Formats: sequence, structure tokens, C-alpha cells
Amino acid sequence: MLEQIESYISRLKTALDKLDRKEIEQFAQILSDAREKEANIFIIGNGGSASTASHFCCDFNKVASYGYDNKKRFKFICLSDNIATVMSYSNDVCYDDIFVEQLKNFVQPNDILIAISSSGNSPNIIKAVEYANKNNIATIGLTGCDGGKLKEISKYSVNANSFDKQVSEDIHLILCHMLMQYSCQ
Repeated sequence: MLEQIESYISRLKTALDKLDRKEIEQFAQILSDAREKEANIFIIGNGGSASTASHFCCDFNKVASYGYDNKKRFKFICLSDNIATVMSYSNDVCYDDIFVEQLKNFVQPNDILIAISSSGNSPNIIKAVEYANKNNIATIGLTGCDGGKLKEISKYSVNANSFDKQVSEDIHLILCHMLMQYSCQ
């Protein structure tokens, strides 16, 4: 058991050490600019990445915004959270359209789309990012593995540099907490 614990911690440390600090700094600046412009920040993910997307919303909408009456607030919107809408598009249209169709309803100039995918190849994520790119919406891909197609098509990206999906998901949540704390300063 101890061997598996040490192995996991080692893989997580290695991935953390490989993070591109410039990518993280750029991500922080994009979020700061979005808050200043009062832009919506849409965030999407499937499975564990959907949970991370929800966590981003919670931390930025509450922790990084609460108590700042004299400061502009973050406007995070998680498109993974409305299960009725997700299931409706999934059942009546196509699962690949669950995010892109919601973006068509809400996205405006200056908005941001953060797409989280450990593989970087989720079809519904790719479709939403392609739509956002065509409509001049800044896209940020949070990826794992080699980044997949998401890293290629996102205007900006942060790659967790791990083929272990759980380590990648841990890195994405660490990014959430790191950037949220930075935004509170």
C-alpha cells in the first residue's frame, strides 16, 4: 500500500514540476481581464472535469468575489451544471452538442470559454471550442496527456503533462485554487 501511495505522490510532484509557469501566468491574466471587462467566463467539462468546472465556479463566484463590494466580480457559468439542459440536448439532439448549443444561447463578445478535458479529445468539448473560436471568444484548454486536439485548437492552454487522468484532474483543481487565491489579492 505504501508503495502505491508513494508512486501517486511522485507522479503528482513530477506533473507539478513540469507545469509551464508562463501558461499559468497567462491564464491568470485572462481571468483578471475578464473580471475587469465584466465578461462571462463559461466553463465546461465531462465527468471529473465537470466537477472541477463546478468547483471553479464556486471558488471564483464566491470566494474570489464575496466581500468585494467596491471591486468587479467574476461571472463564472458552468455549462455542465444544468443537468436538465444537458440531458435534453443529449436525448433530443446529440451528446456532442450539449455545450455548443448552450453557448449559442448566451455567449457575447469578450466572453471566455474554459474547456477542461484530461484526454483533450472529448467531442463535445472540441465542438464547443471550435464554435467559440469561430465567434472570436477566447478559449482556454485545461488538458492532460499530450493535450490532444483541445491543446491544438485552444487559443491558450495549460497542460497537466500527465497521462494519469487522476493526476491531470488533481492538477486542474490545483490550478483552480492557485488562480483563485491569486485573484483574491
